[in-house]
Amino acid sequence: MKFFEADRIILRPIEIEDLDVLYQWENDSENWHTSNNLNPHSRFFLEQYILNAANNIYEDKQLRLVIADKPGRQIGIIDLFDFDPHHKRAAVGIIIGKEHRHQGYGSEALNLLTKYANKVLNLQQLYCGVGIKNEHSMKLFQNNGFIVTGTRKSWRLHEQEWLDEHFLQLIFDQQGEDAQ
Repeated sequence: MKFFEADRIILRPIEIEDLDVLYQWENDSENWHTSNNLNPHSRFFLEQYILNAANNIYEDKQLRLVIADKPGRQIGIIDLFDFDPHHKRAAVGIIIGKEHRHQGYGSEALNLLTKYANKVLNLQQLYCGVGIKNEHSMKLFQNNGFIVTGTRKSWRLHEQEWLDEHFLQLIFDQQGEDAQ
């Protein structure tokens, strides 16, 4: 089984050649409300991140991968973060470039990352927080086996409005399949 390759995409570590597109995505303020980021990142900061990341989830406590199509164009990024090896869980985040949204790339990437997290990292669960108004992300995660297990009231401040956030989990059973 290839954990980092699907029909149309591959997941690969971030390279220095990805700096320009990473700079674009990280500094797009439209992405900030979904990523809980409130400030721009300098090109220097992102370059240092790429150069200094061990790209080892056990060292970095996160794993950031580029989602690329088979010709090699960057489509988005997907992360495992808040990695907790003792409790065998990690959070998931994903950004798809505007021109590539609503084409199924996010679902392919999430499916690959889910299999890797379960089969290789032997995680018990993945989780994420999705703003109540983010219908596309809700659909993405729910279509990939995540279920809403709670709602955090007035959790996110967006444009002077307090918004609820759904907490979603994908819990694997002992045989390595989705428990839900």
